[in-house]
Amino acid sequence: MDLKPIIKVGIVAGEHSGDRLGAKIINSIALTHEVKLYGVGGPKLINQGLEPLFDFNKLHVMGLIEPLLNIRELIRLRKQLINLFIEKDIDYFLGVDSPDFNISIHKAMKNQKTCKNIQIVSPSVWGWRENRIKSIKKYVDLTACLFNFEDNFYKKKNLPSIHLGHPFSKLFPKNKESVIKEYNLNPSKKYISILPGSRASEIKNLLPTYIEFIKLHSEKYRDYEYLIPASDQESFNMIEENISKDLPVKLNKNCATDFLSISDFSVVTSGTATLESAVLGARPIICYKTNPINYFIISRMLKIDDVGLPNLLLGKREYPELIQKSCNPQSILEASESMNHDKYADNISNKLRDLLVGLSPEESAQEILSL
Repeated sequence: MDLKPIIKVGIVAGEHSGDRLGAKIINSIALTHEVKLYGVGGPKLINQGLEPLFDFNKLHVMGLIEPLLNIRELIRLRKQLINLFIEKDIDYFLGVDSPDFNISIHKAMKNQKTCKNIQIVSPSVWGWRENRIKSIKKYVDLTACLFNFEDNFYKKKNLPSIHLGHPFSKLFPKNKESVIKEYNLNPSKKYISILPGSRASEIKNLLPTYIEFIKLHSEKYRDYEYLIPASDQESFNMIEENISKDLPVKLNKNCATDFLSISDFSVVTSGTATLESAVLGARPIICYKTNPINYFIISRMLKIDDVGLPNLLLGKREYPELIQKSCNPQSILEASESMNHDKYADNISNKLRDLLVGLSPEESAQEILSL
């Protein structure tokens, strides 16, 4: 029996989506190698054998202001990770998501000479802060992009990249009857999914607006039920304490795919969930609201007109985007009433799936190992 060669991999995944993606790649690498895994990640990576250095929720900060407020703690955590990776003499560093946090780790590990650096999920250099491309060129050996337009951007800059593709290319709606039965929903109702985000700051900024929209919509349309899939127990508790018992809302955990599968449309905080909604045919109203200082800075750095992932992939604004001041209950109501309700949504879902097809996890693993 042949023994698999051993490789030591350092990994940082600071989001649930990054945890899932990182775990798939590690699983594929483990087909040909024995992987010793170090760093930080969530439950999926823990199942792959990771003993996290700290709780990955500590990296759940967003925007510009929140990281600054937590800068000392973030620097301390990053230093711990760098020390661990140097001590273990890792062969590869995989930074998943969190590019601003990871770039200093890429820099430190580049100095170790024997470590190859891979950034999984590109920073949005094509949309804002393009100057970050200089650091990527110096410290990152390969960028694995989720989307084809990102891969094309890197290739035009003569930087090594692969189109990893996105798991949503294989995402299809669940059976409506089984979802209704599983969550004890009223089969005579129609459904709208409300996704306020996975971070506490997102929920704090957006949930009050969404609740007011539910009140407006439910007063006008009595035949709807509103489905909120919380990403974890902490989010569930935060949402539950703000939802009035007299609203026709069903709140549950880890069920976004189920709820979106049966929804006519969705109200979604800008991010990966907007793409999931579109792929599943729950036409998203894409919302984003942050504190005024964050928005003032970000809005002046943007080089793109659209921020929603489905719109970026399709190359046009197929779904409404309500940003900052335009993200209010009345605007969401008006957007919901103006959306196209014919079967064209199925055609868009299929087109998005095609655009999301990239390398298989096994092919991506081989590209990484070939470094």
